[in-house]
Amino acid sequence: MSPFLQVEDIPDFKIVPGIVGKMIHTDQMTVAHVRIEAGSVLPEHHHVHEQITNIISGELELTVAGETQVCTAGMSVVIPSHVPHSARALTDCYAIDVFQPARTEYR
Repeated sequence: MSPFLQVEDIPDFKIVPGIVGKMIHTDQMTVAHVRIEAGSVLPEHHHVHEQITNIISGELELTVAGETQVCTAGMSVVIPSHVPHSARALTDCYAIDVFQPARTEYR
């Protein structure tokens, strides 16, 4: 298998209604190219994975450990392991999430 991937060729993975990712996995991490429809909500949750969310386009309201901020293109958000977080798309958004360890449930 080639180490070079074309993201558009990766199958969609529905995370929740209105939020779809294209997942790239290694043994140790997952990178998710995520498209989020305006108005979509990711309910509060937490997981063992460390996460870095990188906003590529749009306006995404993120709440991490009770702190809320509207995130826009060029911003990154660091979410430590087990910390509650949620999101609401104010516009259509594109983000790249990086998880460590790998999100096996997204395979």
